[in-house]
Amino acid sequence: MKYILLFSLVLAMGCSSKTKPETTSTKTKNQENLIAVLDTIWKAEQLPIRKRDSLMKLYGAESELVKEQQAIYKKNHSINEKKVKDILDTYGWPTKEMTGGEQGNWTICNVIQHSDNAVRIKYLPMMRQAVKDKKLEPRFLVRAEDRIATERGDLQIYGGQMKYYPETKSFNLWPVFEPENIDKRRTEIGLDSIAIFLKNRFNFEWNLEEQIKRTEAFLKERNKR
Repeated sequence: MKYILLFSLVLAMGCSSKTKPETTSTKTKNQENLIAVLDTIWKAEQLPIRKRDSLMKLYGAESELVKEQQAIYKKNHSINEKKVKDILDTYGWPTKEMTGGEQGNWTICNVIQHSDNAVRIKYLPMMRQAVKDKKLEPRFLVRAEDRIATERGDLQIYGGQMKYYPETKSFNLWPVFEPENIDKRRTEIGLDSIAIFLKNRFNFEWNLEEQIKRTEAFLKERNKR
């Protein structure tokens, strides 16, 4: 009986040692699956947005074609948000190696950026830590910080958020904290000047005097509440 038990133990140890390469293989497969999932998320999130924005330039923001693409985007985003939450809750903030490079970070951040403020606030500490750990570029964190501020009705810090104003049927920059110092803040974290950013990103002209007046009007209106 003693020999039977010993043989069983040796056999079990042998089987256990054979499973180690499978664990490594499974890890590699999971990484490949993660990259594939993020690629699918990116396409589902971005294609309707690009179509919507192109149609907006041609027909205006109130066009039915624009609204149609917006509806498609919202449906896709609901699915994408759940996938991104699952990734972050399972892995924490993944490394660039896990996500296949910077594109993976861009995909995750875009979905968070397009989510409700509660989602951005939930993952903000994780994003801040990812920047400290060199897993995430500061520009992605800046976008989230500004979006959270605007959703709360606060002045934004770095000027990344535009808003469509129905009363003028045009886009303008959400008011900024101390517009005269915005380039100093942006330079400190390695960003282009606000004028370059707005021109490249939104084809929008930065006007310091105008934005100072907008900030003053914003603060005056908020102080009335």
